[in-house]
Amino acid sequence: MTKKAVLFDLDGTLLHTVPDLAAAVNAMLADLGKPVLPEETVAVYVGKGAENLVNRSLTGSMTEKASPELYAQAMANWQGHYTHINGNHSVFYPGVREGLDLLKNAGYKLAVVTNKPERFTKPLLERTGIAHYFEVVVGGDTCPVKKPDPMPVTHACKLLGVEPSQALMIGDSVNDALAANAAGVECWLLPYGYNEGRSVHDTPCDGIVSTIEKAAQRLLGTRVPQ
Repeated sequence: MTKKAVLFDLDGTLLHTVPDLAAAVNAMLADLGKPVLPEETVAVYVGKGAENLVNRSLTGSMTEKASPELYAQAMANWQGHYTHINGNHSVFYPGVREGLDLLKNAGYKLAVVTNKPERFTKPLLERTGIAHYFEVVVGGDTCPVKKPDPMPVTHACKLLGVEPSQALMIGDSVNDALAANAAGVECWLLPYGYNEGRSVHDTPCDGIVSTIEKAAQRLLGTRVPQ
C-alpha cells in the first residue's frame, strides 16, 4: 500500500542529542558526588527513556536499578539540569533538513515518535527550528508505555489518520524496529544513531538507509542531483 505518513524517532535519528544528555547526566552525578561519565558511555545508555538513562548512569548497568530514594533525587536533579541544557549542543545529522523538506513538499504526513518526555521533546523541536514539519508529536509519556511497545506508533498513526500499513517508521535502534514491527508499520533504520551499543546491521528491520535524505529519495523514487 502507498505510504502516506512517515514517523521519526528523535534522539539519534533527527538530532545528535548525546552532548546535551551527557552534560545533564554529569551535572547530576557531580551534584550527587559521583564520578562523571564519558560521553560515549552515556550514548550507550540512551534508548529506553529518561528513567533508564538515569538508572543506567547511576548504576553503570543496563539492567540494574538504583534505590527508589536515590533514583527520585537523581531524576529530579537531572530534569532540572536538562531543562536548561536541552538543545544547547544538539546538532542535525547530515541530510535531515533536506529529507524533511522533500517529504513535506511531497505531501507526506510527518510525526515524531520518541521516548523523550513531551516536556523536553516539544521545546527541542522548537529550539532547533523543525517543529513545523510535524503534525503529531508522541513523547515518552504521551502513552502509558514507551517503545519498544507498539502503542506509541499505533497512537501516532491514529492521530495522523492513516493505517499502519500506510506509514513508515524511520529510527536508529532496536526499540524503533520492535515497536514498528509490532504495530504493523514498516521500519527503516539509520546506522549513525544510538542503538544501546549494538550495530543496526544486526537488528532485524525492513531496510537500512544512510541518511533521511536518502530515505526520502527512496520513498519518492527519485535521486537528488549530487
